[in-house]
Amino acid sequence: MNCHDETCVTCSDEAVAVTVVRLLERDLALVDTGRGREVVSVALVEAEPGDTILVHAKEAIAVVREMRQ
Repeated sequence: MNCHDETCVTCSDEAVAVTVVRLLERDLALVDTGRGREVVSVALVEAEPGDTILVHAKEAIAVVREMRQ
């Protein structure tokens, strides 16, 4: 694979934490990135509005759960 950009979305192991604002149709969600709002897929996770999710390449890959003591 040849990556020509500074960062390749496929090759990088970067996930970004965002907040779910609203669930949409077809396994999509409107999220707040801290710099604006975007639509991402939540097909792989069970997310609800208010949840913090980790997103890679516009796909949610995990729901962040706080550890309480």
